[in-house]
Amino acid sequence: MWDYPRPAIAQPTTRRIAIVHRGVTLADTTAAFRTLETSHPPTYYLPQADIAMEHFSPNPRRSLCEWKGQANYWDVTIGDQRLEAAAWSYPSPTPAFETIAGYLAFYPDFFDQCLVDGEQITPQPGGFYGGWISQYEAGPFKGIPGSRFW
Repeated sequence: MWDYPRPAIAQPTTRRIAIVHRGVTLADTTAAFRTLETSHPPTYYLPQADIAMEHFSPNPRRSLCEWKGQANYWDVTIGDQRLEAAAWSYPSPTPAFETIAGYLAFYPDFFDQCLVDGEQITPQPGGFYGGWISQYEAGPFKGIPGSRFW
């Protein structure tokens, strides 16, 4: 993570990214992008074509990323369970991130399974960031206590 760039970048990945919750496959793709930034594990952005969008509805929440621009959030509903603001996207990102326009990213701690090439990942600590920690990453990671100003 410490050799990842600053400012952040987005790059395509052919790793298989899957999200499963309550037995429902919400996403499964080998056409994701991952964003990389110093001290952060990757965040994966998945194309809507590979997401079961019937489970998603817009949430009014918005936030601003210094690199990507304004994010919109998505609620996920499976049966009687609603996960508020569990995913987000950038409908009109900054030019450096135009490749992820409309792609969705997922907070992994909301879901039963978030997989990279079949491996269950660990969510980035702290609850604010959406990074995915797999065998491919080594910390320490931003989000742990004391890392606010890294």
